[in-house]
Amino acid sequence: MGKKRRKDAFITRHFLLGSKRAQGLYHDFAKAMPIIDYHCHLPPDEIANDRQFENLTQAWLHGDHYKWRAMRTNGVAERFCTGDASDWEKFLAWAQTVPKCLRNPLYHWTHLELKRPFGISDRLLGPQTATSVWNECNELLGEADFSVRGILAQMNVQVVCTTDDPVDNLEHHLAIAGDPGCAIQVRPTWRPDKGMAVDDPAAFNAWVDRLGAAANVDIRDFTAYLSALRARHDAFHQAGCRLSDHGLDTVYAESYSESQIAAAFAKIRGGQALDQAERDRFKSAMLHEGALMDHAKGWVQQFHIGALRNNNQRLFKALGPDKGFDSIGDANYAVPLSRFLDRLDVTDQLARTIVYNLNPRDNELLAAMIGNFQDGSVAGKLQLGSGWWFLDQKDGMERQLEAVSNLSLLSRFVGMTTDSRSFLSYTRHEYFRRTLCNLLGAEMTAGSLPDDLALVGAMVQDICYHNAAAYFDFGLEAKAGSPVGECAKAKRKPAAKR
Repeated sequence: MGKKRRKDAFITRHFLLGSKRAQGLYHDFAKAMPIIDYHCHLPPDEIANDRQFENLTQAWLHGDHYKWRAMRTNGVAERFCTGDASDWEKFLAWAQTVPKCLRNPLYHWTHLELKRPFGISDRLLGPQTATSVWNECNELLGEADFSVRGILAQMNVQVVCTTDDPVDNLEHHLAIAGDPGCAIQVRPTWRPDKGMAVDDPAAFNAWVDRLGAAANVDIRDFTAYLSALRARHDAFHQAGCRLSDHGLDTVYAESYSESQIAAAFAKIRGGQALDQAERDRFKSAMLHEGALMDHAKGWVQQFHIGALRNNNQRLFKALGPDKGFDSIGDANYAVPLSRFLDRLDVTDQLARTIVYNLNPRDNELLAAMIGNFQDGSVAGKLQLGSGWWFLDQKDGMERQLEAVSNLSLLSRFVGMTTDSRSFLSYTRHEYFRRTLCNLLGAEMTAGSLPDDLALVGAMVQDICYHNAAAYFDFGLEAKAGSPVGECAKAKRKPAAKR
């Protein structure tokens, strides 16, 4: 007789699925769909080299500012977050923090990620179980199935879109594209934030110099600056890029003239600071010019709006950006966003667009705004993006789904994205799918949706996969719904069940 399966301690088969209809939607329609991760921050060099992590801390805790914020809140010293503590000490500090995360989404994510891909679901992570979890996961991480490509294959990932600076040479993307052993698409995403970051003249000028070198353009004036950006935009397209992404504190759509922008560029290249009006006009010009480039190539443009970054100046100076000191901003951007979109639509140069809000109060604002610019040319041409950053938990997902349902068409939504730096975070797609199916299943049970699994299940599959396959230019629609190919130096096998 086979070994009896140990009972799940928390993440059961029906986790978050509160009705029979929800269970049917998830298990029969959502669960097996491939993943298109159209926005993330995974390092492409680790995919190109098929990195094998030495231990769980390297795979799970490095770069994870979500966990660092929780650990600091729990009284954990910085050396166990971003400092010089050993990998085991950092993992133990996290394991000691996890029991204190009840009702925080990290508690769900942590145990989902232990169950997939590691197969550990018979115990809760805490100080008493830290050693056994550490040892079992580290043993698996030494196997071929747990290299970064192996993890992606286990998670049924079909497309990964990383986030890349225009000055990047994209060598790792080119290497992956030329590797016949990797069937997973790994595409760059154009992230030109530094190209409009004129608040710091020295940093901006240093970046412009790097841009000139990357594009082989002598950038002496604004015309040459645009030429260099277009050259890199072309190079990204040749390397498979089909999306741009912009991280914005607010939206910029001031009126400007070409002469004003040329003068501002000359001023900052001369080492002088721009005044507020000049900065706003320059940023407006760069957003508009970038949107025109995206439309000309048929790209999708994404705008992540509303982060208030680097709030803790003491720790920012000590540790740098992206260490967990950003939060939700409260900018009022409805009018400039309308102006920005309309300026493009007037000339029929508005690309497919996804807008993400970080402040939850703005869900309905954006859901209503995108309806103004749907033109029938593409189903769901403008999208309210998935719950992002501080909103990518169950409550944030549900609120986003409600806004899309009430003010747009949920059936045309392109679904979840990880927005993550961790290869283990693909269970966030599972988390989203369970949340979606629970919401719809409850309404089927209550009678506010038809009690028709085939009808609602088809919409679930569209949201989980088919809509994204059709929306993005990844060449997937002809084989939508087909299983993802394996991506590895050897045939992958499922993780051992525990």
